[in-house]
Amino acid sequence: MPNNIINVAVHDLRRTEAGFDIVPGRDELPVNPTTQRVVDDLHELYRRRSSKSHGRFSEDQINYPTQTHLRAYVAGNPPDFPGLTSSLMTTLQVQARRRPNAAGGHVFFAHFECDGRQFLLVAIVNDKLGAALTRDLEVREVRHLDMDGFRFAGRISLSGWAAGEQRYIGFLRGKGDVSEYFKEFLGCDTTVADRQDTLDLVAVIRQFADDQGMEGADKDAFLGRAKAICERSSRNREELEFEAFANELVPNDPVSLLDILSDPDRGLNDRFIPNRQALGSLVKFKARTSLWSVEFEREALRGGNIVYDREANSLTILNLPAALSAELQAETDVDARD
Repeated sequence: MPNNIINVAVHDLRRTEAGFDIVPGRDELPVNPTTQRVVDDLHELYRRRSSKSHGRFSEDQINYPTQTHLRAYVAGNPPDFPGLTSSLMTTLQVQARRRPNAAGGHVFFAHFECDGRQFLLVAIVNDKLGAALTRDLEVREVRHLDMDGFRFAGRISLSGWAAGEQRYIGFLRGKGDVSEYFKEFLGCDTTVADRQDTLDLVAVIRQFADDQGMEGADKDAFLGRAKAICERSSRNREELEFEAFANELVPNDPVSLLDILSDPDRGLNDRFIPNRQALGSLVKFKARTSLWSVEFEREALRGGNIVYDREANSLTILNLPAALSAELQAETDVDARD
């Protein structure tokens, strides 16, 4: 389904010997079949990229003013899209000049609605040299947008921002600090929270197993493999990369899992070190009240050592350790005498 484009514009950020220059383009491009296809393709390609990080606006609006510019745009009546893109280009230029590995190109800005939520997508796209045949069957060089090759893109959920969500900004992370300047251009704070990232990943893995119809021993084995992969990363202090994770966990169809992990609407952060304690819920059940707590492996449920009665909403624990049995017997003997 095509995105509902509200505003779209493109400007150039060109590298020169003196740094980076801004070359203004059309402030508001017409929404026609070509611009519709470009925006739809950029958004779909962004959605499918696995290496993304997510966060929220930095509280430092002086050094990272994107939030200020965007707030003025949203509050405008009518909204000033040319003013927004001009201000954002200046911010991008400032950040690019600070980074030796920054890249220029055609900077696309698109404000659109998708599935009832509004977004601002910013992507830097470069030209690619190709060839075409003329009517006389002569080969001519042509230049076109390298849609598949873009490395710098970010998406701000305007709806998520307005609703006070915890993570409403996402951007392509890439390797090393190659995307750092783009993150700072967005003013995105990606405070590391390995435990929460691990819990979010665990929830997705469990849901994936259910969606795939896994049951019994097959589900136990799948979740166990997922836990082992994550624990290995944790022990080695290595970041978990979603693409490699999906290839190892689901070698016959890694794309089925990678599509879920890459979904920007889930806000999963790629490349974090899993928290070993948070991984326990992959193979364990645990609960706590003010009077008791319980924790047991999935294998205990499958093996019959613990029985769940759905109708009575109760657990029965079998084959208790001798020491615990002795304590319980002594306690019940006291109660009986009283």
